[in-house]
Amino acid sequence: MNRKILAAGSIAAVAALALTGCSGSSDTPSEPSGPVTLSLSAWSVDTTPEFQALADAFHEENPDITIKLKEYDAAEYNTLITADLAAGSGPDIITQKEVKALTTFQEGGQLLDVSDVKLPDGIGGADSYKVDGKAYAVPYRQDSWVLYYNKTLFDAAGVAQPDGSWTWDDYADAAAKLTKGDAKGAYLHRWQSTVQGFANAQDDVSPLDGEYEHMKPYYERALKMQEEGSQVDFNTSSANQLTYQGEFGKQKAAMMLMGTWYTGTLIAQQASGEADTFEWGIAPAPQKDESTTGTDNTPVTFGDPTGFGVNAALEGDKAAAAKKFLGFAASADAAKVLAGIGITPALIDDSIVDTYFGVEGAPTDDLSKFAWSTHKVLAENPTSSTTATVQGILGDMHTAIMSGSTDVDKALTEAQDRVANEVG
Repeated sequence: MNRKILAAGSIAAVAALALTGCSGSSDTPSEPSGPVTLSLSAWSVDTTPEFQALADAFHEENPDITIKLKEYDAAEYNTLITADLAAGSGPDIITQKEVKALTTFQEGGQLLDVSDVKLPDGIGGADSYKVDGKAYAVPYRQDSWVLYYNKTLFDAAGVAQPDGSWTWDDYADAAAKLTKGDAKGAYLHRWQSTVQGFANAQDDVSPLDGEYEHMKPYYERALKMQEEGSQVDFNTSSANQLTYQGEFGKQKAAMMLMGTWYTGTLIAQQASGEADTFEWGIAPAPQKDESTTGTDNTPVTFGDPTGFGVNAALEGDKAAAAKKFLGFAASADAAKVLAGIGITPALIDDSIVDTYFGVEGAPTDDLSKFAWSTHKVLAENPTSSTTATVQGILGDMHTAIMSGSTDVDKALTEAQDRVANEVG
């Protein structure tokens, strides 16, 4: 299988990885001199197993270092972390839940420079944590957006399943054919990412550029699919607070564009009965044109990493131990731990692909493996102090367009004017 792994626009030479040399024990420049206990910020611990899994795996390899989780409310994570750091009670290792918050911590002097943590070749998302050439966190997972599809519903409707060659027109055509009664051909969640992320990545435009005309055909297509009934309209989804897990998992939609984090959730929900039992797969996201379609090419998509940073207040043994954990979290050993519980690590190679798809309940077809492992991933949120403000404006634009309150051209123009006036 062709496994070209690309991240942040550059080809990752995964074939050059020396897997045995990527463990945490050799990734940091210094060693703590004695037993150390560190706190690690986390959220939704009961349903997000990655934090404890990494803490346990690291402790097994480094018995003198213990990682204890400090749980925060997921919805208020950045606000609560910021408050704790300001009060001097922040965690030792700070999980970077959203890239757009990194500069807030960095500019506040709350993150240690971790440029000396050695990262394995081919890891994705590392550039998202750099400010002025210095690294303030390291990635441990790198989700990307793909197309989930229900093979059972495709076969029942007599529609050919995705083969990796789809453009957006192919996707829209299939959605129309798959729409039967109450079951929609596709579900598009309410997030701005579902339209803007693909438009920016596949047109290679940064949301910080302040020009958004390239989004017009993506929005026009989404609105047409709403109008034709091949996907639930934005207002209905909002009013009923529909969940993407319920729409796809309960077979209310045959296709869904979503980040790869959903794989582990779907597997768990099918095992528990929360989701229906049906055969499903993963395909590359539809593409702007045929130049990036097919399994001989590299599809373009988007996604942000999740990473770990170190509290700037740490020094001595605690700082050394924290950096050692960061090195482990970015390693091939940690990647296999994450892949084994259905989490997409920032480092991917053939053995990690095999581990990921060896999880019971995961699809086993070649296209699913290709879609998960082979892509050019562009950042949804560029690392900048203006990103949060710009994305807030674009979020307002997305709601205005998808709700039908403002036509596409007017909404795009208003967003451009707001970015020029409010951001400069």
